[in-house]
Amino acid sequence: QVQLVESGGGLVQAGGSLRLSCAASGGTLSRYSMAWFRQAPGKEREFVARISRFGASTYYRDSVKGRFIISRDNVKNTVYLQMNSLKPEDTAVYYCAADEANSGSYSPDPYDYWGQGTQVTVSS
Repeated sequence: QVQLVESGGGLVQAGGSLRLSCAASGGTLSRYSMAWFRQAPGKEREFVARISRFGASTYYRDSVKGRFIISRDNVKNTVYLQMNSLKPEDTAVYYCAADEANSGSYSPDPYDYWGQGTQVTVSS
């Protein structure tokens, strides 16, 4: 098992940048594929990006490709989401998630562990 804590959210203007961090404890981070999801008010939780166990492969939803970068540092037990060229539609609570089965899913269902989320608000 692993505990996840997100940080780095805040209020930014459109076009700005923000870097989210997900600090893991209680487990070996390399056991898990890691992902970021987000959820806006009144909407379902949606996939943002995922990264394989050792960082060799990354995957993004189409709307963030070229703007967001997911990375991980297994020594520091931390996963990052660098968000550039932010848009108002990026406004959401962002969640870090860990998948022990390494399913590669775009759905939140297979993910075993979740952080509490961090709010990202992008003003127009």
